Amino acid sequence: MRDAAKLNPSQLNSFQMTVRRVLFWTLVAVSFLGLAVLMGATLAPGEFGALKSIMFVCFLVTLPWTIIGFWNAVIGLVVMRFSQDPVAKVCPIDKGDASIGLTSKTAILPCVRDEDTRALERKLSSMLEGLARSGEASAFSLFVLSDTSNAEIAAKEKTMAARLAARWGGQIPVTYRRRSSNDGFKAGNIQAFCDHWGSQYDFALVLDADSYMSMDAILDLVRRMEANPQVGILQSLVVGLPAHSAFARIFQFGMRLGMRSYTIGSAWWQGDCGPYWGHNALLRLEPFMAHCRLPELPGKGPLGGSILSHDQVEAVLMRRAGYEVRVLPQEGGSYEENPPHLLEFIRRDLRWCQGNLQYLKLLTMKGIRPVSRMQLVLAILMFLGSPAWIGFMVSAALAGLAQGGTPLFHADTGYALFIIIMVMVFAPKLATMLDVLIRKNLRSAFGGPLRVLASTLVEIVYSAMLAPVMAVAHSLFIGGLLFGKTIGWGAQGRDVEKLPLLLTASKLWPQTAFGLFATAWIASQPLSMVWPVIPIAIGPLLSIPFAVMTSSPALGLGLVRSTLWRIPEESIPPSELRPLYLPALRRRRLLSGLNKPVGEMPLPAQTAPVRVKA
Repeated sequence: MRDAAKLNPSQLNSFQMTVRRVLFWTLVAVSFLGLAVLMGATLAPGEFGALKSIMFVCFLVTLPWTIIGFWNAVIGLVVMRFSQDPVAKVCPIDKGDASIGLTSKTAILPCVRDEDTRALERKLSSMLEGLARSGEASAFSLFVLSDTSNAEIAAKEKTMAARLAARWGGQIPVTYRRRSSNDGFKAGNIQAFCDHWGSQYDFALVLDADSYMSMDAILDLVRRMEANPQVGILQSLVVGLPAHSAFARIFQFGMRLGMRSYTIGSAWWQGDCGPYWGHNALLRLEPFMAHCRLPELPGKGPLGGSILSHDQVEAVLMRRAGYEVRVLPQEGGSYEENPPHLLEFIRRDLRWCQGNLQYLKLLTMKGIRPVSRMQLVLAILMFLGSPAWIGFMVSAALAGLAQGGTPLFHADTGYALFIIIMVMVFAPKLATMLDVLIRKNLRSAFGGPLRVLASTLVEIVYSAMLAPVMAVAHSLFIGGLLFGKTIGWGAQGRDVEKLPLLLTASKLWPQTAFGLFATAWIASQPLSMVWPVIPIAIGPLLSIPFAVMTSSPALGLGLVRSTLWRIPEESIPPSELRPLYLPALRRRRLLSGLNKPVGEMPLPAQTAPVRVKA
């Protein structure tokens, strides 16, 4: 019989994880059934014809994400409030020994495509400086993996890599590799690295161009991976960098509130079948290379060929190979940038939409775990929920017109259903807000109780207006996929600049049209029956001025000065953010003497050649 002390955490806790998963899915199933019955009762007045049947089916399609988010939030809040160490509770892996030097080799892999090299250099140089200062520099190498299509930007990337090599190459080798084509998108870029250099390294730290991680966060991931050979992917909890875009500032506050309770709750039942978000995560290269090479999907068109949303598929394949996929749900040291305006936010979401719908061709994959298969299903439903929601609203409007004076809903059950759904939708944010208000240190970090409450209230209204705008965008895009429309993999816009009115109108006129029709329908109905759905009309109706206004740099900096939607990194800026010269911090004068552009930063006398691969 094997010594129990030598068993890995997944073997020791397999019964416990089974109990957790059975309990979680029982809660989800009971909630689903209860809400379905309540909707059936709400639609009872009059004949239950074709339109009401469509409404009922569309409602059921929208439920899984709502219910799962609610129970993740409830479980996350319970763990945060009653567990002495919430992170260890849901991610029970060995932390490793910080007093012992690293024995592994880690490749740092920033994947870039037509990016601003100045911003990228700031981030990479700061990360390399931290690793050099830690005394563990010999355990790391940097590979700048470029899929850039613009020759001018590629030349700047090569020069940037040379500067990084001149400054840090004596301690951390720097290699620049540019592919001639974007085959396989980001996953293909990483796979090309694995084919050329993967066998020389134990781990790979995957980064996006907007990723940034502190020295402590990187070393923590590596030590945990060294101490837990059963872990194949270790995903850090990624939070937004302090933003000076009005759009991103309010959005990232809501994400910050919702993400902690949601991630802790989901990690509680997902356990060793956790998520991989494609960046700010550590991969164990040997099993990754052996088991996680992505297949080419059969067929032509937007759902065939190379997989856009590679990350969750790689997590599924890693788990099928017997290795754990874990998320470490602790805030601090792992960052990303959020889209600076609504148009870029929509474009990013549509790329995810196309990639997630490709999972339809992977649902019958053999040998994958039940939780992994369910994660693929949920990733698909995340976007299919949008046309289902639009279908529900349109069918409700048509049914209301068809029934004339006959009530479409039972008012009492309808209001109850509306309140329940709204509580469920916003539960992750409300759960974390409650935890923040209870904890004195968090209250202070987020700006105090009044700022937290005011910021949360406005963010909820903001989210309620944004949701139908995104639903229209998803629905039109999914419809376009049926006719071969695709979005591909292009450079992301990261600059904070005011959107041109005509450009914005050309992109958002469908949302405006939807808002006009919704407003006209609401105006024709008794206010007592339709007041809950007024934001559904206002959001799309005002989408064009909303997008232009929230893209304004002046408004963004004004919101920074207001101190609303503050995140902890603004209250007490971590030292690792100093080299980034973030306007959101500099404008508030929380930092000083940080106005030199990166090109003026002094370089050390030592130099080292940069390795360049075509």
